[in-house]
Amino acid sequence: MKNAIRSTIIASAAVLAMAGVPDAWAQAKQKVSYKVTAENAKYPQRHALEVGDQPGHMLVLFEIQRTFPSNAPVINGVKLKEIWTRGYGDYVDNNGASHNYSVYVLENGDKFYAVATTMGQATAGRRSTSSVGHITGGTGKLVNMRGMTRATGASEGKAGFNETSAEIEYWFAK
Repeated sequence: MKNAIRSTIIASAAVLAMAGVPDAWAQAKQKVSYKVTAENAKYPQRHALEVGDQPGHMLVLFEIQRTFPSNAPVINGVKLKEIWTRGYGDYVDNNGASHNYSVYVLENGDKFYAVATTMGQATAGRRSTSSVGHITGGTGKLVNMRGMTRATGASEGKAGFNETSAEIEYWFAK
């Protein structure tokens, strides 16, 4: 009788432990990194307004499209096709912050979204940039996606130049 009770308790504990495994898998963090060169990044839209309070103070509204003709990162088993980033910046002589909203589009049509802040510093006519953001969700199989984005790069908006190296760390919430 004691062995039967012990076996039942052990079996019950095993079932309960196994029930928690999918939750643990759902929370497993994944990391991917990528680089988009200037040839694969363009500004479909960019608008700049001079503030007028000091020379070089600009408010900028922009849209950047980044594509992956080769070496696309793989998110949840599917290649990333393109990234659309739309944002606004407040710069003095190309120094300052921008607030960005990105839509990451996978080859199967699923999307995920991120909100980030980028700090730019002018060096030799280009802005060196550093960005941190968070993933807010997605569509399809990415609906419960969460995570962080981190990037460094360089840009020269007036010339249409933009390149970036980034890392995406993500997981899926319950």
